[in-house]
Amino acid sequence: MLKVGLAQMEVIPGRPDLNTDKMLVMIAEAKANHTDLIIFPEMAIPGYIVGDLWEQESFLHDCETYGDIIKDASEGICIMFGNVGLDWRLKNNDGRVRKYDAFFIAKDQKFWGDDNFIYPFRIKTLQPNYREFEDDRHFYSLIRLASEWGMPAEEYLKPVQVPFGDEVWAFGCLLCEDGWSDDYPVKPISVLGQHRVDLLIDISCSPFTSGKNSKRNRMFSRQVQDVDIPLIYVNNVGLQNNGKTVYTFDGNSTVYNRIGKVVKYCPAFEEALEYIEVDQINKLPVISSPDDFAIEAIYQALVYGTKKFLTAIGVKKVVIGLSGGIDSAVAAALYTKVLGPERVYLVNMPSVFNSQTTKSLAFQLAENLGCKFADIGIQDSVDHTVAQLNSTEIIQLGTGSIERCTVSQPVMENIQARDRSARILAGLAASVGGGFTCNANKTELTVGYCTLYGDEGGFLAALADLWKYQVYELADYFNKKVFGRAVIPQGIIKLKPSAELSRDQAVDEGKGDPIIYPYHDFLFRAFVERWSRATPEDILGWYLKDSLEEQIGCAPGLVRETFPTDQAFVEDLERWWKLYMGMGVAKRIQAPPVLAVSRRAFGFDHRESQMGWYLSKRYLEMKKELLGI
Repeated sequence: MLKVGLAQMEVIPGRPDLNTDKMLVMIAEAKANHTDLIIFPEMAIPGYIVGDLWEQESFLHDCETYGDIIKDASEGICIMFGNVGLDWRLKNNDGRVRKYDAFFIAKDQKFWGDDNFIYPFRIKTLQPNYREFEDDRHFYSLIRLASEWGMPAEEYLKPVQVPFGDEVWAFGCLLCEDGWSDDYPVKPISVLGQHRVDLLIDISCSPFTSGKNSKRNRMFSRQVQDVDIPLIYVNNVGLQNNGKTVYTFDGNSTVYNRIGKVVKYCPAFEEALEYIEVDQINKLPVISSPDDFAIEAIYQALVYGTKKFLTAIGVKKVVIGLSGGIDSAVAAALYTKVLGPERVYLVNMPSVFNSQTTKSLAFQLAENLGCKFADIGIQDSVDHTVAQLNSTEIIQLGTGSIERCTVSQPVMENIQARDRSARILAGLAASVGGGFTCNANKTELTVGYCTLYGDEGGFLAALADLWKYQVYELADYFNKKVFGRAVIPQGIIKLKPSAELSRDQAVDEGKGDPIIYPYHDFLFRAFVERWSRATPEDILGWYLKDSLEEQIGCAPGLVRETFPTDQAFVEDLERWWKLYMGMGVAKRIQAPPVLAVSRRAFGFDHRESQMGWYLSKRYLEMKKELLGI
C-alpha cells in the first residue's frame, strides 16, 4: 500500500526561494499525515514561463541549490518534483549551459533514476513549440539528446525504480507535453507501457484554456486504457506571463484508474494537498470532472487571474471608464468582485454625443454595484483641442509656406477617446493611487476597432480574450450566479453596442458599431482561433459551397440575411481582413497585456509581424469568378 499526496501548489515564476519554502511546508504536512510519496508540479522550483531568466547562471545555480534542499528533506518520504536539470559539462546550441526540463525523484536524501539513465533525473521527451510555448529555445528534449547520441528516444524511456520497504516500485515519469503525444513520432506513455510500470505520473505546468481539461481527459483516458496502468496528473495553480499575455494555471490535478476513468481531481484554481491510496485507485467510483467549456470556468479564470495580476503588480485601486455599454459594465462587475466596491472607481465621461440613455444606465450600474462614481464631462476639453488644432498654422521652414490643420470627424472621434483615457482615467488613477483598465473585447482587438492611447489604454485587458457573445454570457452569469440579482441592467444588455463618438452612432436611433457581432464574432474567431487558421481563401470557398455558417459556427441563414449580394459579402470580408492584418496588428502590439482564456490569445500566444495584408492567388481567382470581374 502506498499513500500518495497530490501537491497542487501555487508556483511563483522566478522565485525558487518562495516555491521551495512552500514545498517544505507541504512536505511537512504530508509527513505528518504518514504519506509515502508526495508529487509536485513541473518546474515547481523555478516556475515555467520566466522568459530569458534561463540565461542567468546565478538563477540556475539557485534552482540547483534549492533542489538539493528538497532532496535533503526527503528523509522518510519520497518527493517527486519538477526543476531545471543542468549538465555544466555540456552546452546548448546557443553556447550556454545544457538545460533540461527535468523530473526529479528524491528519497532517503538522494536522487533516484541514474541506474538506467545518464542523469539522476528524467527529462522531458516532447517539448511544445506552439502557442505560448518555446521550450526548445532553452531546453534539450530527450528526443534531441537521443539524436545527439545516435539512438532512438525510446531506448531511454525507462521507469525509475524506487524501494519502499520490501517492495520496489516502478514509476513512469512524464512531463506535461509527454502526455499530449498524438502528433509526435514518439509516444512516451505507450513506450513506458512496454515496461513493468506500477504507476504513471505526469507532472505539469499547464495553463487554463477553455476546454483544455476536457480534451486532456479524453486523451489521457485513451492512452491509459491502452497500457492498463493508472496515472496521476499533478498541475500547478497561480499566474505566469510572458509580458504580453497573462496565463492562469487552474490545477485540476487528476487521478485516472487503469481503464482511463477519472476517480479523483483537485479543485480548480486552489492550492490543495490531496491524498490517495494507490491500491484503491482501481476500486474508487468513477466521477465526472467539471465542464471547463462553460462560462463558469471562464468566470473562475478571469476572477482568479485578475486578482493574482493585481497583487503581482501592486495595484489595489482600479479606475474604469463606464460608458453605459456592455464591455465596461462587465469589467466593472469583474473588478468589483475582485477588489470590492470601495476600491473601484467608475467614471462616466459624456460628450455631446452621449445619450441620456447610456448616462442613466452607467449611473444605475454604479449604484447597483455600490462603487465609487464620478461624472466628468469631456466636451469642453475636446472643443478646446479641436479649436487649437483648427487654428494651428504649420510652417514649412525654409520656404515659409503655411499649411492649416483641419480636424475631420474620424479625428474628432479619436480625440474624444484619447481625452477620456489619456487625460481623465490616467489622471484620476494617478490621483487615487491606482490603475485604469482596458475594457476592449477580442472582437474589437481583432480588427483594431479601438483607439491607440485611448480606449485601448490601461494596465490590463481582462476581457480581451472574450468574443462579444461571451461578454454577454458573462454579464448574464454575473447577474444570475455571482450577484443573484440584475446588477448589470437589462437596458445595458439589450442596448445596441455603440462608441457614441458621433451622430452616426446615436444609440437612441438604433445606430451603433459597424461590427455585426452575431456574424463577425465567428468570422474573426476563424481568423484567430482555428488550429489551421482561416484566411479569405477559406472563407470564400466555404461561402461558395454554402457551408460557411457550419464551418465558423454562426447561426444558419445569417450570412445571406446579412449580405444581400455577393459583392457586399466580398467587400465586408476584405474590409475586416485588411484591418486584422494591417492596422489591427500595430494596435495589438501596443495594447496592454491580455488575460488568456482561449486556445489562442493575442500577445505572445498569437505571434505576428507588421507586414500588411495579403490576399492569396486562389482567393483572387475565386473572387473574379464569383463577381465576374
